[in-house]
Amino acid sequence: MPDILDAARRALLGRPERSERLHAALLPKRVALPVFASDALSSVAYAPDEIFLTLALAGVTAVTISPWVGLAVVVVLLTVVASYRQNVRAYPSGGGDYEVVTTNLGPRAGVAAGAALLVDYVLTVAVSASAGAHYFGASIPWLHGRETWFAVGIIVVITLVNLRGIRESGRGFALATYAFMLGAGLVAVVGAVRHLTGTLGQAESAAFEIVPQAGLDQGLVGLAGGLLVLRAFASGCAALTGVEAISNGVPNFREPKARNAATTLGLLGAIGASLLASIILLAGATGVRYVEDPATQLRLDGAPPPADYRQVPVLGQLARTVFDGAPWLAVAVTVVTGLILVLAANTAFNGFPVLGSVLARDGYLPRQLHTRGDRLVFSNGILTLGAAAVGLVLAFDASVTRLIQLYIVGVFVSFTLSQLGMVRHWTRELRTEPVARERARMARARVVNAIGLGMTGTVLVVVLVTKFAHGAWITLLAMLAVGGVMVWVQRYYARVNRLLAIDDDPAESRALPSRVHAIVLVSRLHKPTLRAVAYARASRPSVLEAVTVGLDDDEVRELLERWEALDLPVPLKVLDSPYRELARPFVGYVRSIRRAGPRDVVVVYVPEYAVRRWWERLLHNQSTLRIKMQLAFVPGVIVAAVPYQRD
Repeated sequence: MPDILDAARRALLGRPERSERLHAALLPKRVALPVFASDALSSVAYAPDEIFLTLALAGVTAVTISPWVGLAVVVVLLTVVASYRQNVRAYPSGGGDYEVVTTNLGPRAGVAAGAALLVDYVLTVAVSASAGAHYFGASIPWLHGRETWFAVGIIVVITLVNLRGIRESGRGFALATYAFMLGAGLVAVVGAVRHLTGTLGQAESAAFEIVPQAGLDQGLVGLAGGLLVLRAFASGCAALTGVEAISNGVPNFREPKARNAATTLGLLGAIGASLLASIILLAGATGVRYVEDPATQLRLDGAPPPADYRQVPVLGQLARTVFDGAPWLAVAVTVVTGLILVLAANTAFNGFPVLGSVLARDGYLPRQLHTRGDRLVFSNGILTLGAAAVGLVLAFDASVTRLIQLYIVGVFVSFTLSQLGMVRHWTRELRTEPVARERARMARARVVNAIGLGMTGTVLVVVLVTKFAHGAWITLLAMLAVGGVMVWVQRYYARVNRLLAIDDDPAESRALPSRVHAIVLVSRLHKPTLRAVAYARASRPSVLEAVTVGLDDDEVRELLERWEALDLPVPLKVLDSPYRELARPFVGYVRSIRRAGPRDVVVVYVPEYAVRRWWERLLHNQSTLRIKMQLAFVPGVIVAAVPYQRD
């Protein structure tokens, strides 16, 4: 059975990679861009939807300001990208926001940033998988009603692909990401040309009127209108999620790591901002209508939409309008858009494990997250992220509407803390830098990060104000819980390290026990028992005895007779067990030996039959398992398993 499981594992994940190939597994920029930027680029597909959907609550007139909202999002995006280019140059080790914040603002702030990023990565996977599942569910009737399990399947597949290694996952996702960039770019370029030449038609939804929500009948006026605009801006800032992944994934880049990561960030910002601005402008030019509930919010000549009307996302409507003479191109853009929404989760699968490794190195997460698997990836981190995302999808029934309210908060908490940390970093460096040219460069970098701090801090306040009651409080609660767990783990490791540290007194550390009291656990007399007795005698203990627990009088009598008949040079003691318990009398006897000689060492030899097949383990050695587990917590007691292998 183990051989079958190992063969299946190798078929799924591939052969193990030698440590020397770690350098070969590093990513060039052409592969790193789709691997680390798929989340940020995919948000171009749904960030405009969120802007239009929110503004539509105030009617058609409100939608006309979408270009200005989009412009504000683009400005924030470019500012954050420029700020993070400074981050990766100053801190290329892969700690990203966590390292920046910890170094410059202290460990507590670092824990807050780390917890925020971990929660955001899990949400990224859950939102992306759920969005992809619903996108395909709208096109494939069989998936209707099964979106939750389809989203779970998406996460499982992406988890397995990432477990195969970063290069293989990069190759697998690069084609889809570049296809999306090409498709969305064609929509933007062809749409702009047709608009300038006067040949661009109206979107299929342009004929609809939008029914404003109660209280917003007068459009964007008053406090309610202002809050709605801010809410649309906050929703559009979903386009910034994923930008931080590159700063956390710098170790996965080829040398020079920092420069390649900064270049990739610049490409991400330029492409993302261009596509986002183009889509929003074209949507306004073609009269796109996009609402949360078409049946109640849309009207055609005063009547609701036809029963068979299906609302298509903003980018899908633009593709149909721009390529009205080549519908196959519109279908292709729709397909690659759905695919990139699914694969957007891959960004988190590259950022979360690296961040988890750094946090584990510093003692804030279990140490298993710090080690690479046999495919040179942080396998435990990948599995942890996949399991957490699956749990979130199941808990929220893959509802994008509910999950999206939890989004953005975590990433802007880390954005803001990171920029504050970078401002302090440059201020500290400027105090000691004597070279004028370097001082000028640092001063410019500080200005960039200061602007980034102002931008991200403002957006964070807007997000908290406009989304708190819609679910952002859940994210804040999750961040507090994760941060609490991180602090608990760190304190636990610190306590264990103190307990396990070598004493200052060398004589005390090297002191030998007064005596060694050896006990052979006997259940019945057979070859494994004789081997255990032989091993115990070979160690020449101060005291050696065999002990059995009397569960059946007849069996005990027979055991004693056979023991005497073999004339074994070890006395056999029988422990009484009136309630037919094996573990309690034996462990109690061992404890009594230990109490009688506190400076003695008690060694318990346990005979075991070494089986060859997995199912045979269920039939052997079960009676002594509890004894071994209990003795492991008794000070001064060593348990030595003596296996007996058949020829």
